[in-house]
Amino acid sequence: MRKKKTLFVCQECGYESPKWMGKCPGCNQWNTITEEIVDSRSNKRKNGISSKTKKPEKIVDLKSENEKRIKSNILELDRVLGGGIVRGSLVLFGGDPGIGKSTLLIQASGEISKNGQKVLYITGEESSAQLKLRADRLNISSEELYILAETDLDIIFSSIDLMKPDIVIIDSIQTIFSPDIESAPGSVSQVREVTSVLMRKAKSEDIAILIVGHVTKEGAIAGPRVLEHMVDTVLYFEGERHNTYRVLRGVKNRFGSTNEIGIFEMKQDGLIEVKNPSEMLISSRPDDTEGSIVVPSLEGTRPMLIEIQALVSSTPFGMPRRVATGLDYNRVILMTAVLDKKAGIHLESSDIYVNIVGGINIKEPALDLGIVAAIISSFRERPIDSKIAVVGEIGLTGEIRSVSSIDKRIIEVQKMGFKKIIVPKANLKGLKLKDFDIKIIGVSTIIEAVREMM
Repeated sequence: MRKKKTLFVCQECGYESPKWMGKCPGCNQWNTITEEIVDSRSNKRKNGISSKTKKPEKIVDLKSENEKRIKSNILELDRVLGGGIVRGSLVLFGGDPGIGKSTLLIQASGEISKNGQKVLYITGEESSAQLKLRADRLNISSEELYILAETDLDIIFSSIDLMKPDIVIIDSIQTIFSPDIESAPGSVSQVREVTSVLMRKAKSEDIAILIVGHVTKEGAIAGPRVLEHMVDTVLYFEGERHNTYRVLRGVKNRFGSTNEIGIFEMKQDGLIEVKNPSEMLISSRPDDTEGSIVVPSLEGTRPMLIEIQALVSSTPFGMPRRVATGLDYNRVILMTAVLDKKAGIHLESSDIYVNIVGGINIKEPALDLGIVAAIISSFRERPIDSKIAVVGEIGLTGEIRSVSSIDKRIIEVQKMGFKKIIVPKANLKGLKLKDFDIKIIGVSTIIEAVREMM
């Protein structure tokens, strides 16, 4: 009998070791290394040359073809994907438990199958009856939507070969196992092998395969990092479980931009597209309240207005607190230091809390001026006019630097009824002010911006 070879593999990052260790050297996590059986069989080559050969082609002789896309009829999903699901692609969905990944995919399955496309939904976590209950709640019913509750990869492939679907959805990749691998389902070896086989299946038969991946407590997709390198597209579903709004963000896309986001609202009848996020995010904004300002942000090609709120209060302790929700924490600390050094606003004895309303996360540097404006307004207890918006990146010397796509931002602010916007002075070059029905003020320093706002 052939001797079985074992390795100790980290279930978080995929680090391999010949012996067990309590702490993984790759990701510094404790008690994540488990023993796995490795198949020692190898395809030996004669004289170092494989018997299978394929002649390389010159790049000038190859013909480029436009990728064929399948529309999901969910505009927010299609936007993030770059215009639809590309045939022959492998798409990975990640997100926290209960965030709505399965809900979004079953809704997309229903819409795609209505267009005559054959969809096979494979569930390894629920029974067919449980999935039917969810589909009934979401009013999903189609003759071209097929359900298979299975975790064996061989049976799944037999079903795919039998019905030849246009799209296959697997929920989730951690529950699928290959009988050729002796490791447990969800282990690094199983996830890596199953994803590799699915990738070859998608490319060879021109089938779009969408897979759901579990995430770790840090928010990264569970399993080896090679998993994200193997797939064509990686999408993360973000949001607070107790907040109704969800953000679909692309972090990798071989067929489109990774800057686009889609916004959904979770309701009783499923995920509903938010077609005007600006209106949604600032609809409940109070008037004449200190510590609140609106900033036109840009995610991909879509401008949207977000409300930044700040609360500055004196602290009885020697070490003041700095809390940022939805923003880059280090950026908030940076803006606090610039205010102290360049604007003479001393906050060393104050707690500072900064938040983006709506439960979304934006990391854009163009929010700097909004962060500073909200902090100053709360510190001085003086409200900023509710019809004023600001945008601009702030440097360490207190200068306000230009931002990209200023015309799109101004148009969005104007559309939502604002009367005045403060922008970096450098952005005024080449901007035709007469084309906008809004007062545009250019500033070059924090001091100038504060004078225009208060």
